[in-house]
Amino acid sequence: MIKGHCDKEFLELKNILENQLITNYELGASIAVELDGKEVVNLYGGYKDENKNHEWEKDTLVNVFSVTKAVSGICISKIIDDGLLDVNNKVSDYWPEYGCNGKENTKVIDFLTHRAGMFGFKNGIPKASWNDWDIYVNALEKQSPYIVPGSSQGYHAVTFAWLVGELFKRVEGRTIGKYFKDEIAEPYKIDFHIGLNPEQINRCASIASFDRLDSIKPPIDFIKYVPNFFLNEELRNLKQSFQSKHFLEAFMPEPFTDNGPNSIDYRTAELPAGNGHGTASSLAKLFGILSTGCYRDNLTLMSEKTLEDATRVYSSGPDSVLFGVKLNFGYCFMLEGNKKSNVNFAPIFYKGTFGHAGIGGSVAFGDRKNKLGYSFVCNKQQKSSNLYKTSNMLTKALYDSIN
Repeated sequence: MIKGHCDKEFLELKNILENQLITNYELGASIAVELDGKEVVNLYGGYKDENKNHEWEKDTLVNVFSVTKAVSGICISKIIDDGLLDVNNKVSDYWPEYGCNGKENTKVIDFLTHRAGMFGFKNGIPKASWNDWDIYVNALEKQSPYIVPGSSQGYHAVTFAWLVGELFKRVEGRTIGKYFKDEIAEPYKIDFHIGLNPEQINRCASIASFDRLDSIKPPIDFIKYVPNFFLNEELRNLKQSFQSKHFLEAFMPEPFTDNGPNSIDYRTAELPAGNGHGTASSLAKLFGILSTGCYRDNLTLMSEKTLEDATRVYSSGPDSVLFGVKLNFGYCFMLEGNKKSNVNFAPIFYKGTFGHAGIGGSVAFGDRKNKLGYSFVCNKQQKSSNLYKTSNMLTKALYDSIN
């Protein structure tokens, strides 16, 4: 079931991946690890499709959903490093039309840390092609925020694409997808793409068992009937999140029903919140570069100081969209969280790691202390309670191997 290579110190990772595939827990998947600039693990196996007609290959691409946000964060950090963007400035300094209807004081840092209060479309998501960029931008540009910008954290699951994407475009001139291709993917030979061409589509794995986005929630909504004096702080935050219904606003299911992640329209669009496609090896390499001084092959991706700034905690919840969880965010990066690894609904990010997880179960992160780049990618979405079960098992085994 398993192909690729694995240094002997990391054989437990191979055993875990193989078991997850043999038992059909995963359909197709890959894991890769870079350690101090060397690829020590690159394993893949299973199938690209539910009918099991096509085996997962070394260059199989898969949609990693919100792992894409971390790649966007790398692009954002790079233009900050170039002096083009100041996170403390107002968004309207770069995008004047955005500064209206209660959004006048929104800062760039609010976009990057999910504090802009714009986690949904108040009039419903536009019924348009994913490629109709300006339609989505115009809708968000005109509406008022759900909450006062900067006042609280609410995960911008889908709208992040057009908010951060349009800001980037106004500042740099290129889309995030084009910029990443020109400035990072091609120079560093990273097989990751935001917006696919026909040849890349032919290499794609199909997403299996994809559920409505608004169904990915803990099965404990009964908590809204429990009086607050019976609840601790975490459970009160969870209750408040259910009552606010921010989750339903942010995880809009309608466009994914008929035009979902396996459609040509979705794959060819540039959605820097969630439709990045790549290999585990490419993501491990990308985060490996960042974790070893931001330098590779006589090229510097950005200054270490900028990356240090980008991976500090600027917001830590509670997140009104994601059930009151205290998620930590830097410049689009998920940071330390779920480190006690008690649940598989959330991904493990140990202290010092920076990256992101995707709703399909994929995870990628870097670790500068251990000079580590990690990625697990897959094409079968698990039930909400076990979204990150496989990646969490692999993450724990990886750190057991290096500590």
